[in-house]
Amino acid sequence: MSSSLPNWPAGYDRRVFPEIDSTNAEAARLAPTLAGPTWLLALRQTAGRGRRGRAWTDPPGNFAATLVMRVEGDAAAAAQRSFVAALALADALTQATGRPESIALKWPNDVLMNGAKVAGILLETAGQGGVIAPLAIGIGVNLAHAPDTTALEPGALAPTSVLSATGAQLDPETFLALLAPAFAQWETRLVTHGFGPLRRAFLDRAARLGDTITARTGSDTITGTFTDIDDTGALVLITARGRQTVQAADIFF
Repeated sequence: MSSSLPNWPAGYDRRVFPEIDSTNAEAARLAPTLAGPTWLLALRQTAGRGRRGRAWTDPPGNFAATLVMRVEGDAAAAAQRSFVAALALADALTQATGRPESIALKWPNDVLMNGAKVAGILLETAGQGGVIAPLAIGIGVNLAHAPDTTALEPGALAPTSVLSATGAQLDPETFLALLAPAFAQWETRLVTHGFGPLRRAFLDRAARLGDTITARTGSDTITGTFTDIDDTGALVLITARGRQTVQAADIFF
């Protein structure tokens, strides 16, 4: 039970599955029956997925979980929970490893450790009027194992694991006990103070801020200097055509 965990955030439930196909898929199945925000943790996930339908490799010992919650507002409000999750991951990884200098946040949904990808975030929603319901925030962390690099997209960052990068040994339930309180704290800041504090905190840890990067959307490729994140969470690039904002893209360094 979540109440047996001393630092577990009030108002959040927790369910642990020995094996499941996908925590985001389970979130869609369970959402109508859940009374409040609920973490779904899989000790083994057999059909994990990442952004744009990509497979997410999840060997035993790695972290695969989804937070199911209801969010007031439009799709932009839902998208801001990616920043909540990224900042919470940074805090949880810092607490677990004692290595804050090794952690950077790659817009829009990856966490890096020593410049390599250690975690990813996947948001899935179903909109109903003015409420995004439910919002599934899927989070995968390479705690013990990094995936094979042979299937990487050209230009994609190499993966790493917490164990190989820092020597820290963590099991998924222990990591969730760090992540859930961190998420609840950042969520409270967002609801109480708006997106501004999260934007500033994200920029403080943003990977390659001030560098030239490439953003690939479904229809365009934009290269420019990463200068900012705007008040909506969009990426701001200074390009040969001037200032451009990018709402969603894959980013390449």
